[in-house]
Amino acid sequence: MVDEQESPAERQTMTNAELAILTLVGERPRHGYEIEQVIEERGMREWTDVGFSSIYYLLNKLAREGLIESRLEQAGQGPARKVYQVTAAGQEALREALLAALSVPERYPSSLLLAVGNLPVVAPGEALGALEAYRARLAERLARIRERREAQQPLPYFVDALFDYSISMIEAEMAWIERFTVQVRQETS
Repeated sequence: MVDEQESPAERQTMTNAELAILTLVGERPRHGYEIEQVIEERGMREWTDVGFSSIYYLLNKLAREGLIESRLEQAGQGPARKVYQVTAAGQEALREALLAALSVPERYPSSLLLAVGNLPVVAPGEALGALEAYRARLAERLARIRERREAQQPLPYFVDALFDYSISMIEAEMAWIERFTVQVRQETS
């Protein structure tokens, strides 16, 4: 039996959070707190599950997998910071993961779809109230994203595209919720 090294394509698929961290380190070497700042500035938490507390866990995991490496860097008179940079294997894994993400639509598990699929379990009035609350929360999220986008103009085209995608998806989901709410009212009256 031939002992072959695992290629990035054969490696277990990266989570959304791992890919987000790897992309930020792949842009340029960064320390953990800077990664948190970029995540906030770009509104990345609207589309990825990277909590502040998980950044260092993910950095350590990517380092163990050989996708990034770290070095201590002195910044002024303060304490040295651990700065992470992508390795050659990490660059290849990042390239392959990004190409896969750009070319293969994924199915995301959604509690909304699970709830809709089991709608008869709740009373129609409760369902309508919950759907209206869902739509209101989407409207609040949409307003926050638009404000954040506007406050940071001008943005690089690819960062602006992230905001545009989030806005477009929320608008589409709001339109769907509105249509479905009308349908629920018709079916239950």
